[in-house]
Amino acid sequence: MEKLNIMIVGVGGQGTLLASKVLGNVALKMGYDVKASEVHGMAQRGGSVVTYVKFGKKVYSPLIEKGEADLILGFEQLESLRWIEYLKEGGRMLINEQKINPMPVIIGKAKYPENIIEKIKDNYSNIITIDALKIARECGNIKTVNIVLLGLMAKSIDINKDVWIEVIKETVPQKLLEINLKAFEMGYNY
Repeated sequence: MEKLNIMIVGVGGQGTLLASKVLGNVALKMGYDVKASEVHGMAQRGGSVVTYVKFGKKVYSPLIEKGEADLILGFEQLESLRWIEYLKEGGRMLINEQKINPMPVIIGKAKYPENIIEKIKDNYSNIITIDALKIARECGNIKTVNIVLLGLMAKSIDINKDVWIEVIKETVPQKLLEINLKAFEMGYNY
């Protein structure tokens, strides 16, 4: 693999930063040069959060420009739409079907857009959707949405599944490990 540009986009509190940490550590374990950058927009209040993770033989900058992302992992529908311009032609987007109302919608100043996934699929061909929240509930903890999504993403990256599991074991707190490994498996086998 020469280089892979991945964006993880979501809302504060969804676990995007843990997901990017796992992804970065997987790439490091494989011996790749890794650069990552995080942007927090009022993350504690449900604001937009985006992480750029680039890895390959040699990476010079962590930033990903519009049209450069090989893969975008969208934790929420509206955030997926917000960052779609960064997907390169032929790139892949994995979208969690979950909707989280932003503050303007909560206070009644705006409406949550309708048919987001359909609009994305009308304009982009390599889109996979998943109800990661439902799967996380089946695992027994809705906070494992991020690991469900990592499992789905891991399936589309040419890195051995055992490396992902090893990094999750090193990264996730021991008391939550079993449920997170189950979430990863369910995402991976989706």
